[in-house]
Amino acid sequence: MTSALVLLGYLAGSIPFGVLLTRWLRGVDVRKGGSGNIGATNVTRVAGKKLGAVVLLLDAVKGALPVLLAVRLLPDAPAVHVAVGLAAVLGHIYPVWLKLQGGKGVATALGVLLVLAPQAALAAALVYVAVFAVSRVSSLGSLAAGATAVGTSALTARALEYAGLSALLFALMLWTHRGNIHRLARRTERRF
Repeated sequence: MTSALVLLGYLAGSIPFGVLLTRWLRGVDVRKGGSGNIGATNVTRVAGKKLGAVVLLLDAVKGALPVLLAVRLLPDAPAVHVAVGLAAVLGHIYPVWLKLQGGKGVATALGVLLVLAPQAALAAALVYVAVFAVSRVSSLGSLAAGATAVGTSALTARALEYAGLSALLFALMLWTHRGNIHRLARRTERRF
């Protein structure tokens, strides 16, 4: 059952909502505009705030649902919950349908943490909103949110494995945002 749940997590995470919705509803390929990313931030740039919000929600849900299923089926197996959540985020970052060229995983990680470490997810979301409101830089908000999730989950997570997952997801976020970090350091990162 564990392998099936992990595979389900990956396949759910790999659904490229940003690509599908911009193509179906706007007739454009989000990968050919803005930053070229498939996530909600670039969908907002390319196709507008409403569609960006829908993609944000769907990308979070595709992280949350497989983890929620794993928690329901195997309630006393936090390592399985973590594996399914990690698989969902990796599915978003490396989707088989897009030749392993996906998004940065922030919204999907948020969905995973909403199930496993809800206080950390909510604290991270609040920090993202605050940092973005001041800076108008989505990547800076995402990185600040990821760091917040790590600290908050260390204090509040129901299982040590969940706090470890939060740290692992933040490490992945640093990897997927390496170009953004370089631009932030040079003060050339794009603002909204």
